[in-house]
Amino acid sequence: MPQNPLLPDPNILLDLIKTQMPYGKYKGKLLCDIPVHYLEWYHGKGFPAGKLGMQLSTIYEIKINGLEKLLWPLKKK
Repeated sequence: MPQNPLLPDPNILLDLIKTQMPYGKYKGKLLCDIPVHYLEWYHGKGFPAGKLGMQLSTIYEIKINGLEKLLWPLKKK
């Protein structure tokens, strides 16, 4: 069955709770646990290219829009 384009891709959300920041001040911290002030700084600077940039941009949008509850059921698993 094809993914509904109006719903978030659960694999992207799963990656956000499993992937660690590979470098920098928050190296080793899960992307979903990076503080919003750091994501805001990155947003102003420009997210890196590629998958990590997409992930950081996604978690930034989730956090600034108050949608972290989307991640709660996934973090409990």
